[in-house]
Amino acid sequence: MTHSTIRAKSGIFKGLNPTVTIASKVILIAFILFIVILANKAGHYFETLATFLLYNMKWFSIGLVSLVVAFLIYLMVSRYGHIRLSENDNDKPEFSFWAWISMLFSGGMGIGLVFWSVAEPMWHYADNPFTEGLTDESASMSMQLTFYHWGLHPWSLFVIVALALSYFSYRKGLPFTFRSILYPIVGERIYGPIGHIADIITVAVTAFGIAQTLSLGVIQINSGLQQTFGINISLTTQTILIVTLCTIAVGSVLSGVGRGIRLLSQWNMLLSLLLVLIVLAIGPTRYIFNIFFESTGNYLQNIVQMGLWTDTQKDTNWQSSWTSFYWPWWMTWAPFVGMFIARISKGRTIRELIGGPTAIAFIWLSVFGGSALKIEQDERNAFEKNNVAAQVSNSEQVIKQDVFIGGTVLKATKEDSTRALFTLFNNLDEGLLGTILSILACILLATYFITSADSGTLVLCILDAAGDTEPPKSIRVLWGVAIAVISWVLIYAGGLQAIKFASIIIGFPISIFILMMGVTLFYSIRREPKPWAMLPQHVRPGKDQLDEPIKHTDTIN
Repeated sequence: MTHSTIRAKSGIFKGLNPTVTIASKVILIAFILFIVILANKAGHYFETLATFLLYNMKWFSIGLVSLVVAFLIYLMVSRYGHIRLSENDNDKPEFSFWAWISMLFSGGMGIGLVFWSVAEPMWHYADNPFTEGLTDESASMSMQLTFYHWGLHPWSLFVIVALALSYFSYRKGLPFTFRSILYPIVGERIYGPIGHIADIITVAVTAFGIAQTLSLGVIQINSGLQQTFGINISLTTQTILIVTLCTIAVGSVLSGVGRGIRLLSQWNMLLSLLLVLIVLAIGPTRYIFNIFFESTGNYLQNIVQMGLWTDTQKDTNWQSSWTSFYWPWWMTWAPFVGMFIARISKGRTIRELIGGPTAIAFIWLSVFGGSALKIEQDERNAFEKNNVAAQVSNSEQVIKQDVFIGGTVLKATKEDSTRALFTLFNNLDEGLLGTILSILACILLATYFITSADSGTLVLCILDAAGDTEPPKSIRVLWGVAIAVISWVLIYAGGLQAIKFASIIIGFPISIFILMMGVTLFYSIRREPKPWAMLPQHVRPGKDQLDEPIKHTDTIN
């Protein structure tokens, strides 16, 4: 049996896997009805289940992500890193390096980095388990923790999915779906019920993951529009944004990866670069460069300790609010981001794929997070000098605030995290340039939203089409509408908090998939002839212990 046999040859499901297509839609409809009918209680149910998972399974998610990082580093530096993700070792990559990196960044971390690049350092600066808050030490620690949450650990979750899918698909000729990771365990039975269940679960979880990411983006765009143009933050505004941006995303996904998604991703990178250069020019340039190198060093020096820390003794809520939330959140992204990365990485080597855009993320965080920290440092120093001056002059004037509780950026972040970036721009320049920066940020959020929506929609369509990388256009439109509806439902159910709790719940089943991917990938990759050919003859295994390409009557598109 081959993957073409599970696609319908005629009717409304022509070119699709009817079982996966129907079952996944039933699950999604049931979820939407649950939210709509129990709008007031749904958020509470999400919170209860998420709290249970965070309390009892924190050790599992932290241990799993660190294990994935170690495994990928081993593959990258070992002889297995030379393996090319294609059937022929002489194949060239489908996309140029610039287009590839642009799509990696846009489809992966783009929209999240824009949201958290200022807000997260501010929260860690105010409070973290390792230093006293609102100090120079907490400023350094805030960047170290932010690098940890946006560095190798989250990227590894995307890469393990992308690597497993591209290896089994491009290298072994199996379907470009998640059922293929089970081939070393169940063999040809991946084309039966076992494979269908794997793909159905993946489709449902992926749809939720895409929707919660897009919901987050819409909420921040609304916040930026409110701060820049005075547009109200409301469900009506957010609904208009979802409809508008998802309509554009559907148009992009209809044009395919080679045109719409590639061009939008390159636009995102150029606009991101423009924002970075402007902030570098008008912001605390010296401080930004210093904090980039210092934070990178602190991160690399403490990566093992941070990766395995579980707050065993004090067992505070800090880790549950950050690391233990982040890892399931990244896992909800992993299926669609990983599959999209696999789609654009044909012809790349394992070593190239694992490298990823981590350095780009660190630069972005240093520029925006570092600028915010410098503003906070200056305001804190000015406050302390005023206090000293008042004491020296023995002034009888009552000092209303004798303890520094944060500057303008931190206060705005505490009121609403979506305002953090726009408050930074206003502090850098209160005039026209600050407004222009806020407008550019809103445009960037919108284009990242569209890129994430169309890349995610394409992934869902590929899954419904049993691995066909050019699925029917009708299913692309259907999924575009479905993602818009689910995004709206998540916001309706309680906004940012409901999205946060839902991501924790959805991430847990994905963690089981990721664990299985690591096992099956390691088993298969050790049987590759090419890496063993690099060793002396006397240590090479016999041919019966190595794999040949899996033969099928058709190929992946």
